[in-house]
Amino acid sequence: MLNTADTELELKKPAALILDEVEDDDLDLDSVENILELAEDRFPKFTLAKNKARFLRMVSWYKNKEEWLEVAPLSAVTKLFKQQTKELVGIRSNKLDYEMELETGTLTPSQRSYRRDELKMCKVHEKMAVNLIAKMQVKIKSGRR
Repeated sequence: MLNTADTELELKKPAALILDEVEDDDLDLDSVENILELAEDRFPKFTLAKNKARFLRMVSWYKNKEEWLEVAPLSAVTKLFKQQTKELVGIRSNKLDYEMELETGTLTPSQRSYRRDELKMCKVHEKMAVNLIAKMQVKIKSGRR
């Protein structure tokens, strides 16, 4: 049975507090320059098993792309750059959607937990994509000189 007093408190909680709950583990994503350089025990923690698995696949994919970048031809780097830039727009759009949903304060605790986990996944994915895009920009600029 729902306790209406608890529900009312949850609904009155300021949006900033709801968004801050995203950082429920020890890792401050804003302070991490490159997530791929973190030790495994410092990786972000996810509550959803699908996000844990998705994160590990993403780490593997981005590490492989960074290694590939060292030997890749300029045309392939340019193609991947365009794809990643387009994907980054989608990641940021999803991130904004989750932030807005969390700000409404009308979600149930389980919905809020799900959205927080997805928001954290978006933030992590955005950081890895931005890092790879920056490295590709350097490669493209140095290759054209």
